[in-house]
Amino acid sequence: MTEQNTAFPSASILGYPRIGRRRELKKAVEAYWAGKIDAVALDAAAKEIQLGTAKRLQGLGLTEAAAVPGTFSFYDQVLDAAAHVGAVPARFGNLLNAEGQLDIDGYFTLARGNKEQQPLEMTKWFDTNYHYLVPEIGPETNFSLTSNRIVEEFEYALANGVETRPYIVGPVTFLLLSKASDDAPAGFSPLSRLEDILPVYTALLGKLAAAGASWIQLDEPALVVDQDTPEQEIQAAVARAYEVLAAAASRPQLFVSTPYGALNGQLGTLAATDIDALHIDVFKGEVPSAAALAALGSKTLVAGVVDGHNIWRNDLAASANKIAELQKSVAKLAISTSTSTQHVPHDVTEEAQLSEQLRSWLAFADQKAVEVVTLAGLLTDAATGVQSRDVQPAIDEATRVIASRAEAEGVRRADVRARTEALTPADFNRSEYAVREAAQEAALHLPPLPTTTIGSFPQTSEIRSARARNNKGDLTNEQYEQLMKDEIKRVVELQEELGYDVLVHGEPERNDMVQYFAENLEGFDVTVHGWVQSYGSRCTRPSILWGDVTRSAPITVAWAEYAQSLTNKPMKGMLTGPVTILAWSFVRDDQPLGETANQVGLALRDEIADLEAAGIKIIQVDEPALRELLPLRKADQPAYLEWSVNSFRLSTAGAADATQIHTHLCYSEFGAIIDAIDGLDADVTSIEAARSRMEVVHDLESHGFGRGVGPGVYDIHSPRVPGKQEVTELLSTAVKHVPSRQLWVNPDCGLKTRGYAETEASLRNLVEATKTVRAELLEGAK
Repeated sequence: MTEQNTAFPSASILGYPRIGRRRELKKAVEAYWAGKIDAVALDAAAKEIQLGTAKRLQGLGLTEAAAVPGTFSFYDQVLDAAAHVGAVPARFGNLLNAEGQLDIDGYFTLARGNKEQQPLEMTKWFDTNYHYLVPEIGPETNFSLTSNRIVEEFEYALANGVETRPYIVGPVTFLLLSKASDDAPAGFSPLSRLEDILPVYTALLGKLAAAGASWIQLDEPALVVDQDTPEQEIQAAVARAYEVLAAAASRPQLFVSTPYGALNGQLGTLAATDIDALHIDVFKGEVPSAAALAALGSKTLVAGVVDGHNIWRNDLAASANKIAELQKSVAKLAISTSTSTQHVPHDVTEEAQLSEQLRSWLAFADQKAVEVVTLAGLLTDAATGVQSRDVQPAIDEATRVIASRAEAEGVRRADVRARTEALTPADFNRSEYAVREAAQEAALHLPPLPTTTIGSFPQTSEIRSARARNNKGDLTNEQYEQLMKDEIKRVVELQEELGYDVLVHGEPERNDMVQYFAENLEGFDVTVHGWVQSYGSRCTRPSILWGDVTRSAPITVAWAEYAQSLTNKPMKGMLTGPVTILAWSFVRDDQPLGETANQVGLALRDEIADLEAAGIKIIQVDEPALRELLPLRKADQPAYLEWSVNSFRLSTAGAADATQIHTHLCYSEFGAIIDAIDGLDADVTSIEAARSRMEVVHDLESHGFGRGVGPGVYDIHSPRVPGKQEVTELLSTAVKHVPSRQLWVNPDCGLKTRGYAETEASLRNLVEATKTVRAELLEGAK
C-alpha cells in the first residue's frame, strides 16, 4: 500500500447536510430536471455548495487534514455507490455513455425512472427519515468503475485549499442493502457478489491515492443491524472485504464508520483487519469492554459521542466521562459524531424566531461540529501527557443549560400527565372488526374495490405563494382562507369528475403533514430554515417537540366539514398519527418515547371525536413512519412495537363502530412488522406497493390479513404517469393474493409533490383500471 503519515484528525464529523443552507442544491437539481439549466450549471452549483461546506467546517474548527468529510451527493449516497460500481439494472438498458461512465442523466434515470421503466425501489435508511434507493444486484450485474465523481470532488476541494476525506458506502453494507434483481434465481443473495465488487472498490482506492487523498471513509452501518443473513456469513464478508481493501497496492488510509447503533460482535471482526481507523457509535451504544477495545491495537478509535441524529445539546460532562473511559483502553482516540449530521438542520443561530431559552437547548449541524471540536480538547497528548486545552467552562455551561431545561415551564404539565396516568386498557380497544364492518357497510354503501387517494393533492406555486403572503401579512386571513376553500372546491370537483368513491379535501392549507399539527398543538415549536433532506430534492422541516403535548382547540374540523359540504360522497378526515409525528419531529429525549406518543395520541383522540361530531364518517390516521423507528436490534423491537401500536390505538379507540378508521404506511419493508400493522386494528390500511411491484401482497396473504387494505398502484415519488395497463396488472396481482372484498385502490402516497397534469392523467388511469378489474371480477362471479 501507499505509505501514509497523516494521523486521523482528532476532531471530525461523519457527514454534513448537503442540500445547502437555503436548499441551493434542491433548487439547482429541480431546475436541471425542468431544463432551465444545463449540466455545466448544475455542476457549478454543486461545487459551490461543496466548497462552501468545507470552508464553513474549517471555520468551525475542523482544521486538520481530512477532518472535513466529502459526503456530498446529488441525490443519495447509496445511489452514488451504485453509480461508481456500475450496478445498473439490465431493465434500464445501457445507461453508460461512450466513455463507459454513468453520467448525470443516467444517474437521475435510476432515481426517477423513465417512460418505460420504474425507478429503483426506495426505502428508509436505518432508523431515520432519510430514504435511499435500493440497488438491484444479480449474477449478471457487471461491476466496473463507472463514475469518477468522488475523485473529482476530492480534487476540486484540494485545489481550493481543503483536503477532504472522500466517502463511499462500504462494500458489505452496499450489498446487504441491495435486493436481488428480477432476473436473479430464487434464493440469490447480493452478498454472494462480494468478490466481484471488491476489485472496483480497490480501483477507486488507487485513483484516490493518486489524487493525494490521505484517508477514505467507508460507511458500514448495516453492521449495527440484526440482519436476516446469518451473523457468521456477515463476519466472513467483513473480514474478507477489509482484508482485500487493506492489501491494496495503492490506497488512502481506511476509516470504517459504523453509525446508528452498537457494533457489538463485529467490533472484533474489524479489529482483526488491517484498517487504520474505526468509528463506533458510543452515543446510542455502550462503551465496549476494555478487552474489546484493546484488540484495536494501533488503530485509531473514532468515538461518536455527539448525537448526529437529533438536535439536543450534548451533555458534555457525560461525554467527557466516556472519553476518559475510552482513553484507558485505546492507543489512539479521536472524537466524532454518532452519525452524519445530514439528519439535522445547518445552524440554530438562524432561528431567531425561537425563544433564546429554546435555542440554548439545541445543537444543529454547526453546533455539533463545535461540540466535537470542544470534546477533542479533552484528549491527552501522547507526547506530553496533558490535555490540549481547558474545556471545563464549556462543560459547566452545558450542564447548566441542561438543568435549566428540565425545570422550564411547559416541559412537564400536571394536567397532561394526570390524563395519561389515568388511562385503562379499555382506552386502547374498539369493538370487534366484524361488528365495525357491518356498521360501516350500512353507513357508507361503497362499491367493490373502492377508489380513493391518500390525502394531499398537488401543492401548486399559487398555494405556496398564498401561504407565504399570508405569513408576511400581505394577505389577510380571510383572503387566505377563501383561496384555500377555492382550491378544496377544485380538488373535490376533480375527484367527482374522475369518479372516485371516497374523496379527500387535498390539504392545501397544510405546509407539511407534521408541521401543520405541531403549529396547532402545545409543546411544539417550528423552524424557519431547519430543512433536512428526506430523499433526492425532497426536504422537510422537522418540528421541535420539547414539552408536554396537548390540544387546545380543533385543528382540522372546519376544513373537513367544508369539504364534506361540497359532495354527497364520503369525505375523509385527515390526521397524522402519533408515531409519525414523533418520528418526523425532533422529539424530546428526556422521557420514554411511549409517554410522549400517548400524549399526542390523546390530542388526536379528541380531534377524531370532533370530526365525528361534524359528520365525517371516514377518518385516516397516517402512520408512514411506523417501520422507521423500529429498533435495529431485534431484542429492542417488541417494546417499541408495543408502545407505538398502543399510541395509535389510543388515538382511534374512541371512534364509533360506524366510523371507518384508515391508516397509511409507505416506503418500508412491511413483512418485518406485519403483526404490528395488523395490531393497529385500522379498518383500512393503505400501503406503498407500486415501486416494489406488489411485493407486499405476499406478506398480506401469508399473514391472513383480514381487514381492508389498499396496496398502492401508482408510484407518486416519480414523475412518470403509469398507464392503464400497468395499473391493471398491479391491481390484478393484488386480487390474486388478497380477497377482493378487502381491496381498495389508491396511489402509494399523497400527491403533494406532483404536478396537476401528471396527477390527473395517473388518477384517470387508476379509475379506468379499476373499472376493468371490477368487470373481470363480476364476470368471474357468474
